[in-house]
Amino acid sequence: MMRHAMVIGILLLIMGCVTQPNLPVTDARNPSIAQCHWMVSVSGAYLPDAKCTPGATFTNATIAEICVSGYSSTVRNVPDSLKNQVYTLYGITNRSSGEYEIDHLISLQLGGSNDITNLWPEPAAPKPGFHEKDGVENSLKSKICKNESTLQDVQTLISTDWTRALPSQPSTGAAEDPEGQP
Repeated sequence: MMRHAMVIGILLLIMGCVTQPNLPVTDARNPSIAQCHWMVSVSGAYLPDAKCTPGATFTNATIAEICVSGYSSTVRNVPDSLKNQVYTLYGITNRSSGEYEIDHLISLQLGGSNDITNLWPEPAAPKPGFHEKDGVENSLKSKICKNESTLQDVQTLISTDWTRALPSQPSTGAAEDPEGQP
């Protein structure tokens, strides 16, 4: 039995799985109503539940459109009622200003859509959080517009584990948190 547990522990380390760090004490998450649960990357960043938030794109978005300054504002449409649905799916019943943002997993500037399957409540802390993801999205858009990467490759990267695009980050894996929180 002890040997079995040690083998599992080693496999989790090799796969890049980690335990969940603590979230701010102001989080009033209600696991009894949560249908979606965060994943945690090796960098400690929260990732959305792939079953609830696999990512979705505007299938007709082109690189030529995306690379025009202001594109995102022309397609942004996430009403408060939809944001509230997303918070409810992840069991967040109370939050402080700036603690979370309803984020597009595949950002609008990378061809992401406003569909609920592309939205999740991303925490600001622990870092890397939503501020750091914004920087990654800007960098990836620049690579697309300079023809240094394809739109599809960038969309796949950001929808599986955006932290792999952070500067100086190794390839990461994610593990579902046993408590399903942040």
